[in-house]
Amino acid sequence: TVEDALEQLDRHLDAAMLAGLPWVHIIHGKGTGALRQAVRDFLSRHPLVRSFRPGGDGEGGEGVTIAVLSEE
Repeated sequence: TVEDALEQLDRHLDAAMLAGLPWVHIIHGKGTGALRQAVRDFLSRHPLVRSFRPGGDGEGGEGVTIAVLSEE
């Protein structure tokens, strides 16, 4: 479910921050766009995320979101 995916994403963001990663690729696929929108809504209010953007050419396009983590 979307809720399960967001719980996993939250854990992944925590682990990425602890590992000192500057950013993460989130692969949500293209599909109907429901998961993509839920992921981006979640990222927009997540305290560990400084910014995010769609994947570019060669990064997965709209099937991927790239989140830049805060430096805190």
